[in-house]
Amino acid sequence: MRPIDIDSLSEAELIELNHKVVARLRFLSQMRSHSAMLDFRIGERVKFHPDGQPELVGILTRYNKKTVTVVTDAGQHWNLSPSLLTKAESAPARSESPDASGVARFPRRSAEK
Repeated sequence: MRPIDIDSLSEAELIELNHKVVARLRFLSQMRSHSAMLDFRIGERVKFHPDGQPELVGILTRYNKKTVTVVTDAGQHWNLSPSLLTKAESAPARSESPDASGVARFPRRSAEK
């Protein structure tokens, strides 16, 4: 890496350099997040442990720009960094099995208001 003599840069040049550094750091962060997302597939069972709560298990339903959306077994929607997820064991056997098309049915949510 070549050294940069920032003492010789003007204020405008320092501001431009700062903008470039911030943009590069954002890009690298997004690339790490995207790479972590690819460790998981839509429809895959995952688990995570929110602070001060018991471990939650759910299904990954969507990739967002920096996060993924997980719908828990209780029907809650969580947007999380993929780095907080781990793969979960298969769902316990239930009396309701997915239909022949392979579509899993989510429990109905009660009216919230």
